[in-house]
Amino acid sequence: MGQMTTGLRSVLSHPWIYDAFQNLMGARIGRRDFSANFVRPYPGCRLLDMGCGTAQILDYLPEGVEYWGYDIHPGYIAAARRRFGEKGRFACRLLEESELAGMPPFDIVLASGLLHHLDDDAARDVFRLAKRALRPGGRFVSIDPVFAENQNPLARMLISRDRGRNVRDAQGYLALARREFDLVEGVVRHRSWVPYTHWIMECVRA
Repeated sequence: MGQMTTGLRSVLSHPWIYDAFQNLMGARIGRRDFSANFVRPYPGCRLLDMGCGTAQILDYLPEGVEYWGYDIHPGYIAAARRRFGEKGRFACRLLEESELAGMPPFDIVLASGLLHHLDDDAARDVFRLAKRALRPGGRFVSIDPVFAENQNPLARMLISRDRGRNVRDAQGYLALARREFDLVEGVVRHRSWVPYTHWIMECVRA
């Protein structure tokens, strides 16, 4: 994984500091928009969250969503279990392809802020696993920081200092997705409150 966890970035390994920093950066509004307009969950759907962190997205999912969250950080998973309890199933490990054989097919696979922490080989594994996990017609949805034209200089500076060391431009993310998915769409979203730029992508399993 391409992630910086030394110096000041190390404090983000503490779940409550991580959540507080995310909220300071406008994560509540961002998650609400992301969930409503891109994830588009619905009661009864089955959702797999790869790299779920502290599973804050659960606050923005409707009742009745069957949520499965995976993350390799023990502190994040412990925090998710304390806060959300039986609202989700949480696993502190990498999701392996062999494990998918014993899991039901998913309507949505989510990767929120994951891909920019991974080099190309690891990112391709995420897309491969996501496609394998989805039912036909199911969707893989991701959101990550992106380098873009006409980007606010402050946004570019903040993104260049992100813990994830594999931030790409839009074409870089698309190239990875299209190795596994034929139906791929993406959009660049610029945020004005604490300037930042995200790439949001939807991939459909045909």
